[in-house]
Amino acid sequence: MGGVNVTSAGVGHAGVERRESMEDYVTMSSLKHKGVLNPGSRHYIIRRNGDINLTYANLRQRRSRYLQDLYTTLVDVQWRWTLLVFFLGFIISWLCFAFIWYMIIKVHGDDQEDPQQPPCINNVQTFTGSFLFSIETQHTIGYGYRYITEECPEAVLIMCIQSITGVILQAFMVGVVFAKLTRAKQRSNTIIFSRQACICLRDGNLCLLFRIGDMRKSFIIGASVMAQVVRRRSTDEGEVIPFHQYDVTVGSDDGSEKLFFIWPMTIVHVINQNSPFYNMSAVDLMNENFELVVYLEGTTESTGNTMQARFSYQPSDILWGHRFENMISFDKSSDNYAVDFREFNKTREIPTPLCSARELEEFKQQSNEPLVHYTPSGNDPVVCLEPNVFLTHGQQQRVHSRSPM
Repeated sequence: MGGVNVTSAGVGHAGVERRESMEDYVTMSSLKHKGVLNPGSRHYIIRRNGDINLTYANLRQRRSRYLQDLYTTLVDVQWRWTLLVFFLGFIISWLCFAFIWYMIIKVHGDDQEDPQQPPCINNVQTFTGSFLFSIETQHTIGYGYRYITEECPEAVLIMCIQSITGVILQAFMVGVVFAKLTRAKQRSNTIIFSRQACICLRDGNLCLLFRIGDMRKSFIIGASVMAQVVRRRSTDEGEVIPFHQYDVTVGSDDGSEKLFFIWPMTIVHVINQNSPFYNMSAVDLMNENFELVVYLEGTTESTGNTMQARFSYQPSDILWGHRFENMISFDKSSDNYAVDFREFNKTREIPTPLCSARELEEFKQQSNEPLVHYTPSGNDPVVCLEPNVFLTHGQQQRVHSRSPM
């Protein structure tokens, strides 16, 4: 019986290449043990926490431009720098106005304690007293011991200026702290991605799968998922683009980018002619150098802020011939659907052709026979299949005996 080989080497013509024993069929695990699928070390563009692995060098006027957008700079920097600016902003303002108050009492002679001359500020004769009065004025504490009088018009003017300055400074710093606490990055910390992606057959097509889950019960409104492949590309003119971005169509089971994100979902990418994985077999995939960047966008139900969670996969993170285990079940005792996150990253090896999607499509065009999966008893599933040969378990020996040498 003639057969068409669906292997990592490609799809042959009918009757050209045949298999004579089960030793000719290999699994993904055996390929890895032989060192065929061991990729080299690569650096992630997107770190495991979703941050971008990127630094800038030789950027002119960087500090001055950052200071021009001080609000965004304080929101983006780490907390220790924000808190440092927070404390320094208030302390410097207190000291500056304390110096002005001290100059006023010096010029007016309040530090001489002359009972015949009413002071500008009662009970303030030293710089320490001026500093305490500056704090009380800026934050409207008003202990009642130190207070301004009608003797000095300039003191009234400075009090008005300091009060306005304190309100502006306090509003600015409160806004920065609030923005840091509610920014989208904090919400994305509860969005988790599966550690590995999988490639397997779905409805006769090779598909790339990965999982996204949310630790919170609050919804992400208008959630959508997108992906891009970043890899090296050469143009027809010989130009080398080291980090070319290819759009990858991903979505739910029906291919929609819009997600009803009520529980962890398996995101699907059908490997077709428009896919950058179309010509990659299992061995080709592990010898490639690319990064699949995926990101989830939406609006948080609790705060109404938009958020984005990011993750990435390299060839070493993609399992060929695996699919994810089910993690959702119905609990009759509590009358609720239960999500077991212990199963979130668990996969199962299933029979999957090692050839590329292009070669699999060529096979389908050459033959109307169904793609038969055969799993020998007591062994791992066969992932390198010859569809026209292994029709049933009982026919295996007869098929091999009829195959020509």
